[in-house]
Amino acid sequence: MTRFKPAHMIAPALVLIGVVVLCSLGVWQVQRLQWKTHILARIAALQTAPPEPLPVVLNRIGDRGVDIDYTHAVFTCPTLQQTPYQRIYAVTDEGFGDRVVTACPLPPGGRYRSILVDRGYVANGDLAKLTPGPTVDGPVIGVLRKGAGATAVTPKHQPGGEWFDRDADAIAAALSAPDPAPVFFMLESPAPKGFGPTPMPVPTDIPNNHLGYAITWFGLAIALIGFYIATLIRRRA
Repeated sequence: MTRFKPAHMIAPALVLIGVVVLCSLGVWQVQRLQWKTHILARIAALQTAPPEPLPVVLNRIGDRGVDIDYTHAVFTCPTLQQTPYQRIYAVTDEGFGDRVVTACPLPPGGRYRSILVDRGYVANGDLAKLTPGPTVDGPVIGVLRKGAGATAVTPKHQPGGEWFDRDADAIAAALSAPDPAPVFFMLESPAPKGFGPTPMPVPTDIPNNHLGYAITWFGLAIALIGFYIATLIRRRA
């Protein structure tokens, strides 16, 4: 004969499970807070840090303990505004549009032969205005960002259409870029003369609300405990 737990044992177990889940979410948000604070500190530092030569930075990829994400870098790419490009779907405060990505060759002798350059944002419907620009004579400055492949919910790329992920290898293959670096160079300057993509190397409004989220989860755990204690007191009254 099956034996069931008394009702007075089920309630404490459910409360305990709820408290553990809520506290786990709170701890996770504290960890996210630490991660986000570190990211924001890196962004703040790169805004004033002088750019490093791009080949030197790329040669550090794979070294133990080295993270080149958000590194300020500089190189030359005279054909930046003249080569074919691919489009990555983007949403900004201005609305929907695309990030324009092209490939630039790298100096010989390095670990990679090319790099993807995100030239910036073009609003939806304005791509038809984008035409080849003049040769870029001076240095090209930007910020390195890691790529990211598709997830289970990412729409699939259709040939000739927009990309919905930042798979550096796949986009480089579509641009016939040989031996690409596994990062994107987010253009900061020079801005195009006349119409062109608006450089957006680093978001300026990255939210950091994890402390508030953590307080909310821990507060709910305390409230659940308080509610359970109040229920016990009322039952015994």
